[in-house]
Amino acid sequence: MDIEKFMQALSAKHPNENEYLQAVREVLTTINDIYSEHPEFEKAKIAERLIEPDRIFTFKVPWVDDQGNVQVNIGYRVQFNNAIGPYKGGLRFHPSVNLSIMKFLGFEQIFKNALTTLPLGGAKGGSDFNPKGKSDAEVMRFCQAFMTELWRYIGPETDVPAGDIGVGAREIGYLYGMYRKLAHENTGVLTGKSIEFGGSLIRPEATGFGALYFVREMLKKAGMDIQGKTVAISGFGNVAWGAALKASQMGAKVVSISGPDGYVYDENGISGEKIDYMLELRASCNDIVSPYAEKFGVPFIPNRRPWELKVDIALPCATQNELNAEDASNLINNKVLCVAEVSNMGCTPEAIDLFIKNKIMYAPGKAVNAGGVSVSGLEMTQNAMHITWTAEEVDKQLHQIMNKIHEQCVSFGKEKDGTINYLKGANVAGFMKVAKAMLAQGIV
Repeated sequence: MDIEKFMQALSAKHPNENEYLQAVREVLTTINDIYSEHPEFEKAKIAERLIEPDRIFTFKVPWVDDQGNVQVNIGYRVQFNNAIGPYKGGLRFHPSVNLSIMKFLGFEQIFKNALTTLPLGGAKGGSDFNPKGKSDAEVMRFCQAFMTELWRYIGPETDVPAGDIGVGAREIGYLYGMYRKLAHENTGVLTGKSIEFGGSLIRPEATGFGALYFVREMLKKAGMDIQGKTVAISGFGNVAWGAALKASQMGAKVVSISGPDGYVYDENGISGEKIDYMLELRASCNDIVSPYAEKFGVPFIPNRRPWELKVDIALPCATQNELNAEDASNLINNKVLCVAEVSNMGCTPEAIDLFIKNKIMYAPGKAVNAGGVSVSGLEMTQNAMHITWTAEEVDKQLHQIMNKIHEQCVSFGKEKDGTINYLKGANVAGFMKVAKAMLAQGIV
């Protein structure tokens, strides 16, 4: 496959969709060798069919704020590929949401879901609505208006949305309530629900927990133990909270969290009540971490990212492209051992190239953060069976899934010199499963 020619044609068709084009280029570059070994893929135009969504729904979402003013937002649902199961992917409510970000996230979700070994296709959705600073009544009215448009395109065997940035248990509750009213049925059509109406235990922690299970396997494969290692984490939401909690339980020391205002450095480690306080920070809706520094008497470094710290493990947990080439150079110079994306596409291509060139253990978000969608899949199973598993049962299955994802990455990513290219391994493993399913089902 001529990657440059392929990308030029795609860029001409979808100009200015930078995040989407970046995600496609990353996957195509890493699968190119194995793609060339399968002429049947080229004959069936698997790549051309895989990079385009099955369908995209775009709709206006009018709602009324507490002052009686009419507001209008844009809603999206990108159903990308369902060759191995119903569409599955979160909903993101954030001002930065646009079609490019929705397509990038949906495309990544295809391979992430394939890696979980669960029968789930890839999708993503959301809106440029910002829940920050909104009253509960305003959030409820927006969610109800959003679901009024979305409900006809989703279902437990069709498309199962979940939460993402800006969409937590509150938003999922309002969305599910409206879906139930419109569809006249109680089904597992949304995941991330509260435990009272079909949610799964440990779902809020799942992304962070799964990431640390994966990181521990990476270190173990390299003959190292996570206990005693220092960890830099970005963000301070549910994902960062789950990662900090599990890292602390494993005996590692988390020394940073961050927000748009900068980062805090806690050399004594973020554990116990400090981790609990992360949830208070998130609930405050201020979107800043400086109050942590004031509360616990630790340094706050404004307008900077924690990747300048000397740590053993770096875990981007905030958003896409949050770790760039300069950050990567800082981490490499400080002898970082492992970088694992807990956010989706957390590192820029230039940063990834530096990590791989310098033989730094690096793993992409589609493998590392698959714990969230894995437990969402387990929630779907519990809903279908009309049962609820204990936290221990869910955590055990999550641990097994993350270990299997690691095994797939090692199997497809082992290089001639014995090192593991986790980026290649994750992309090839996910691609091969989806490509074979598409090939078996014909040109549809």
